Amino acid sequence: MAETTKENDESHIAQNSPDRSGDTDRRAAMARALARGGMDGVNVISWETAGEITPARREILQTVQTEDVDSVSDLARRLDRDKSQVSRDLSTLAELGVVTFETAGKRKRPVPAQETLVVEPLV
Repeated sequence: MAETTKENDESHIAQNSPDRSGDTDRRAAMARALARGGMDGVNVISWETAGEITPARREILQTVQTEDVDSVSDLARRLDRDKSQVSRDLSTLAELGVVTFETAGKRKRPVPAQETLVVEPLV
C-alpha cells in the first residue's frame, strides 16, 4: 500500500502563497463556505500563487487530475517533456500547495492537493 502525504482536509489553503494581511483568513473562510455548500476538496489560492502556474504547469495539473499517473517519469512521458523539467515544475507546484506526492518505495506519484482549485476573488 502506498504511503500518502496528501492532506485529507475538507478544504485547503495554499500555505506557501504570498500573503497580504488577512488574506489567508479570507481564503480559509471562502474554502469553508464552499465546503458547507457541498464543494468539498477545495484549495483556494491567491492571485500571486495563480500567477506562478504557467501554461506548462497547468498542463501538469490537468494531467494529474484527469489521468492515473504512476510516477514523475510516467508524467514526463505522457507530456513528452524532459523528466528534470517536469520534476522542477512539480516541485514548484508542491511549494505552492497545489500538488502533493504519494510515495511507494522510490517512486513518487504526483497528485492534486485537492480536487478543486479556486483563485480568490478580487476584492
